Amino acid sequence: MKIHVNTGGPVATNGYLIVDETTGMAAVVDAPYSTVAPLLNIAAHHNYQITQLLLTHGHWDHIADHQVVTDSCPQAAVLIHRLDEPKLIRPISLFMALPFVIPSRKATGYLEDGQKLQVGKLEFHVLFTPGHSPGHVALYCPAEGMLLAGDLLFAGSIGRTDLPDSNPRDMAASLARVLKLPDETDVRSGHGPPTTIGAERRTNPWLEHL
Repeated sequence: MKIHVNTGGPVATNGYLIVDETTGMAAVVDAPYSTVAPLLNIAAHHNYQITQLLLTHGHWDHIADHQVVTDSCPQAAVLIHRLDEPKLIRPISLFMALPFVIPSRKATGYLEDGQKLQVGKLEFHVLFTPGHSPGHVALYCPAEGMLLAGDLLFAGSIGRTDLPDSNPRDMAASLARVLKLPDETDVRSGHGPPTTIGAERRTNPWLEHL
């Protein structure tokens, strides 16, 4: 597996291009504003075929460039958990005025807990991890030991739970779930640098109560 990341937008959100090098099949994970185009250029340069846009949740900073992906790759399915699809249909920011408009759209399919997704020969397990948002998911690739954590877990921090539809109790349960993964699990978050499950278990002050 090869993973490319580009960070951008008003709140420095990470977008990812996940590639199975053996088949050339690829997926974009989250679509921050003004961030996806360089990832699409990488895919075009290497003739990677992007088949999916996987959205960890529906907050505006993770979905803003969804149409950039589908305009370039009309065949790409746009997948999100059904509980967060309303944010995709009616994209808004509750805390800041956005200097751009996010197009409205429905998902082409849904991400469900326990679902197995194929990106070429790579298999990702969908983990339903609500708390930061009702329909938040993380994507775990056991063969590569990698977790695409969205806004669940960051290096030294966790996702916010003071939003109107967030839930601290659900967040605690979701964090406890991913902390059962092996210490060496490579965590790629929606914001900030990579980390590992072991490093966060040992040093993240927000996890002490778990």
